[in-house]
Amino acid sequence: MSNQSSGTLLGHPKGLFLLFGTELWERFSYYAMRAILVLYLTDKTINGGLGWSTQDALGLYGIYTGLVYITPLIGGWIADNFLGQRRSIIIGGVFMALGQFTLALPNSFIDPHAVTAFYAGLGLLIIGNGLFKPNISTMVGDLYKDGDNRRDGAFTIFYMGINLGALMAGIIAGSASTAYGWKAGFLTAGIGMLLSLVMQFIFAERLLGDIGKEPAAKRAAAMNKSGKKEPLTAQERDRLKVIMIMGLFVVIFWAGFEQAGGLMNIFSQHYTDRMIGSFEVPAAWFQSLNPFFVITLAPVIAALWVKMGPKEPSSPAKFAMGLFFLAIGFLCMIGAVTQQGGDITVKTSMFWLVGAYFFHTLGELCLSPIGLSMVTKLAPLRLASLMMGAWFGFNAVANYVAGIIGAHVGEAGPMAIFSGIAIAATVAGVLLLLCSNQLIRWMHGAEGQVIEDEVIEGNAVEA
Repeated sequence: MSNQSSGTLLGHPKGLFLLFGTELWERFSYYAMRAILVLYLTDKTINGGLGWSTQDALGLYGIYTGLVYITPLIGGWIADNFLGQRRSIIIGGVFMALGQFTLALPNSFIDPHAVTAFYAGLGLLIIGNGLFKPNISTMVGDLYKDGDNRRDGAFTIFYMGINLGALMAGIIAGSASTAYGWKAGFLTAGIGMLLSLVMQFIFAERLLGDIGKEPAAKRAAAMNKSGKKEPLTAQERDRLKVIMIMGLFVVIFWAGFEQAGGLMNIFSQHYTDRMIGSFEVPAAWFQSLNPFFVITLAPVIAALWVKMGPKEPSSPAKFAMGLFFLAIGFLCMIGAVTQQGGDITVKTSMFWLVGAYFFHTLGELCLSPIGLSMVTKLAPLRLASLMMGAWFGFNAVANYVAGIIGAHVGEAGPMAIFSGIAIAATVAGVLLLLCSNQLIRWMHGAEGQVIEDEVIEGNAVEA
């Protein structure tokens, strides 16, 4: 199988930047729709919304985002066994574009079936996302041979594309919705998805070669002398154990990180001094700090991993760093609560929030793109997309846990929650470092590290 046929750009295969652009516009589409979904649901029908209660809107939002993270399990399995990754992302992209344009249909076309059309649009988005999300990430890993130390840096660059799309989404969809109504926001999301598809249709053959064309299970069977599907080897089972164990630490990280959209968002709205002279910074602007920091820091982090070469930390060590950065970020939030001195009428400095988002983003860059890269290194070839889907499933659990944690702020208070997350993240990071040698053993040289008597010849690993 040919990997890429058009050389390199900035030290990486040019196919990486095609996948970067494809994911950028898909994530633009997703976040543009997500930015206005609850606002559309709760707006009065006379203004173009559905007039739902806040409770009902948030309930549907939770179900939708949960399904978005669960369906990649199914989409990954379908790609591995039947469609291949390239066909899966095209079909998934078409479903998502149809979903966005269904949401964008003018009410005069769909009344009195507005709610039915709305659910149909969401259903198309969920199905399409399940096919698209795990497979685009898996293809990034397929650009690199086993043992290539550029892979973690590649996923960091790829991750920058995700956040660039997210940063543009809120600004463009929000502006379109304000000027022309909610349907215009959904229309911009659909256009973004079409751009993602057009990039694949035009450039995929030249920049990706054969990558993603053949189902992984078929490729794996062809590599076996018998040509039959073989049971998992002991080495493969060990590597799957690493993915599952690391996934538990991912839940801890994201359960804390996702307070950004909930508890920290409320704190910025009610308890933060957002005045700069006579201008009051909108609380929603703080939500743009994370993608801004990702875009500015990701190239630096990616270059750092490549420059470190053989001294680059292992995935467990990077995950531990991510948890420690998360804890430092919540120390900033503890500082903000301390500044109040128990008086909730006191407004705290906005620099506490800026500091928290900065350290949380550093943690994210040490964990999220590294996790995507790690799955492509460790998952057996015939299960590559399925395991990527399972990895996103940990995010679904984390989002649910984050909601439970945030819901207890009224009983426990922000100090207890911020300090509790900081302590939990620190303990988890220490525990992960203590387990790191065993996890590296179970990786069987997938990242080049050798523990004790284990010998890895060159950079080859068993797929």
